[in-house]
Amino acid sequence: MDKGVFIDRDGTINVEREFLYLPEEFEFIPGAPEAIRLLNEANFRVIVVTNQSGIARGYYDEAAVNTLHLHMDCELQRFGASVDAYYYCPHHPDYGTGVYRKRCDCRKPMDGMVRRGAKEFSLDLSSCYMIGDRRADVEAALNAGCRPIMVRTGYGAAESAVIPPGIPVYNDLLEAVRVIIGEKT
Repeated sequence: MDKGVFIDRDGTINVEREFLYLPEEFEFIPGAPEAIRLLNEANFRVIVVTNQSGIARGYYDEAAVNTLHLHMDCELQRFGASVDAYYYCPHHPDYGTGVYRKRCDCRKPMDGMVRRGAKEFSLDLSSCYMIGDRRADVEAALNAGCRPIMVRTGYGAAESAVIPPGIPVYNDLLEAVRVIIGEKT
């Protein structure tokens, strides 16, 4: 089985901007492209998992999310980095209308996106990592049975105070990845 790292998008890979969907507003957190490249070079599957309730709320549509991910792919190529897959949850249990307003198993802290990625890439979740800046990311990792890591970027500085004890916390994605690579080499 392959090894994998699931990474939250907003606040972990890119600068947190509420309801980000426009490519011109996208900005990497310093070191994030290098971190993804290091994971690629160490033969980890890199899978982005992101809640996108802006779809349910009607702020943007699924096509806009896909366009932003294509933009990310193009920008990552400039650093010699790539993402193997993007999974997003368009739902919200309280906001929105139609098919998007519902409780689902994909919205973090649920583990549906992580389990889907593990299945599609034949990953052993017990040897995978999940890196994010929110308690919901940590809980999704724990629910899926993979190793959670919190970063202090995005909402992480505040959220790191409300996660279970013993969860590793690093300054940013690059620092977390360097630790992972060190553990695996």
